[in-house]
Amino acid sequence: EQVQILHEDTLFLLVNKPSGLLSVPGKHPLNRDCLITRLQADYPEARIVHRLDLDTSGIMVVALTADSHRNLSKQFENRETYKSYTAIVFGQVEQDTGAIELPMRCDWPNRPKQIVDFEQGKNALTHYEVLERLHDRTRLLLKPVTGRSHQLRVHTAEIQHPILGCKFYAHEDAISMASRLLLHATEL
Repeated sequence: EQVQILHEDTLFLLVNKPSGLLSVPGKHPLNRDCLITRLQADYPEARIVHRLDLDTSGIMVVALTADSHRNLSKQFENRETYKSYTAIVFGQVEQDTGAIELPMRCDWPNRPKQIVDFEQGKNALTHYEVLERLHDRTRLLLKPVTGRSHQLRVHTAEIQHPILGCKFYAHEDAISMASRLLLHATEL
């Protein structure tokens, strides 16, 4: 699947990353194909600012100058960016809106998995809003306040509504309901 350019100017690109494509190259030689190397074929100066998980699709910003890279990176670091995602989760989420605040850390023996840990975990907060309820699933708008690795997947799984197609945190029923992770970065 191709990387779609949504917006282009002299400072940055807004792109739509397909599911199944790494944001940056992996360590293994077979994992060289990724968003940034594809973009650098046409935009040699392109620099990665943030990442999306391999299985997550959606909007990413890519810097085209050293100054814009510095500026955009600082905005992410200082949590000045607004991000929202659309996810389709297992079952019926009852509350129309809510917040999931569960501290997280890496599950070292099972990397790259993350776990909820009230003693050593770092603060993680996700707001959600129900967009649509279907008989066996719910479409949610997810707004992460923090940006922990796998935060949205862990948080939805912990409230018993794992994201469909999530091979890391969902149960068999939820995994089998989609051919890929149904998580898309919708706004940035």
